[in-house]
Amino acid sequence: MIKDISDLKAKLEHILISNQGCFKSGKVANYIPALAEVPGDLAGVAVATIDGKLVSAGNGDLPFSIQSISKVFGLVLAMNRLGDELWQRVHMEPSGQPFNSIIQLEWEKGIPRNPVINAGALLVSDVLVSHYSASKLSFVNFMRTLANDDSIHIDHAVYESELEHGSRNAALAYLMKSFGNIEAPIPEVLSHYFTQCSVAMSCEQLARSLLFLANKGKDPINNQTICSRKDTHRVNAILSTSGMYDQSGEFAFSVGLPAKSGVGGGIVAIVPNYGVICAWSPPLNEFGNSVVGMKVVANIAEELGLSIY
Repeated sequence: MIKDISDLKAKLEHILISNQGCFKSGKVANYIPALAEVPGDLAGVAVATIDGKLVSAGNGDLPFSIQSISKVFGLVLAMNRLGDELWQRVHMEPSGQPFNSIIQLEWEKGIPRNPVINAGALLVSDVLVSHYSASKLSFVNFMRTLANDDSIHIDHAVYESELEHGSRNAALAYLMKSFGNIEAPIPEVLSHYFTQCSVAMSCEQLARSLLFLANKGKDPINNQTICSRKDTHRVNAILSTSGMYDQSGEFAFSVGLPAKSGVGGGIVAIVPNYGVICAWSPPLNEFGNSVVGMKVVANIAEELGLSIY
């Protein structure tokens, strides 16, 4: 594994340029109208290492809607608050179904297959709403602490757009409520979930904020324990099997890193004992993953020999 990153910025810039031709092979998410307004020719990347280095290229400093990447942070908060009791309400298996499948949730009596599909993330949101007096503020403050940046904020235009077009997520939440697996009022759960998805962060901020998952649960910059070593293992395992929607198996096979994507175009990849890669570009493939982002992360992992397998 390469530890010296003195020439990494040049490598990142070269990788971004070499993948620019992929923009046109994807489409910007349009089922959330606010996301459809983001220009499709943007791309950024950042690499943060556990020894304190941060290197970025392109639009690596430009905030974007983190969307489903927020599920990672919500899961950590819920694990810290609820402990092993959480796994009685949500499982940890790959879904094999679309991330917003209602059919699977019906089959399995309101128990989501894992916490990074939409039903699972809504269940996690219910845990946070039920166990924090101000769950949305707690979530945003958690993000600011991890990134060491108080400028991190909620994009209210995205939030309003999510709220207006969130009927399917509402259906998932009400279905779980009918099985007794949601405790809080559904509007509060949905409001929290849409809020966390609407947080705006840059590649640099995201890479910095997830370093604890590359360092056995401890923030390497301030030496603060964010979650236990055991829970770090669990989160990375879930990301390896389920973090890239229905491309999770392919990503594990070809790249070999725990990762999470979001329909805002972001992808984060955890490199245990090394650092975090975050890439962003809005056009998505048919699975909801950034076309350019996947190629950029794959190229970096191959260039630096970072696969965990």
